[in-house]
Amino acid sequence: MLLYLFLLFTVLPLTEVFLLGWLWSEIGLLWTILLVLGTGFAGAALARWQGLKVIMRIERRLGRGQMPADELFDGAMLLVAGCLLITPGVLTDLFGLVLLVPPVRAVLRGSIKVWAARNVQVRVSNFANASTASPRREDPNIVEGEVVESHLVDD
Repeated sequence: MLLYLFLLFTVLPLTEVFLLGWLWSEIGLLWTILLVLGTGFAGAALARWQGLKVIMRIERRLGRGQMPADELFDGAMLLVAGCLLITPGVLTDLFGLVLLVPPVRAVLRGSIKVWAARNVQVRVSNFANASTASPRREDPNIVEGEVVESHLVDD
């Protein structure tokens, strides 16, 4: 994990600076700045548009009583894409734009599901009293019920 963080915070910015310098020498400062700003604005607009589409899909799935897991994952990837697009640089813009392509997100979603199935364990515990964190025991004196109506009584 430390290696990935090192690469993220050192190698990526250095690569971005190198690419921006190379672009500057090839097409000029003004065009380089316009390119970075243009991809940022265009990408942000696309991310917003696709984000609204994902929200509508989430609402449809919830309306049918279904869990919108894939849509929520798409929303998370669009959030990452938006963050990458507002970060100045060529590589980050490229990665952000790639994440805006729905088939790419579908492939990533499938790959991450496979990885999670192999590497993530979920354990569930049931606690009767969260303050003491004692496991619930079957007690014949405990009667479970449901509050139908309640009233606040002032002292």
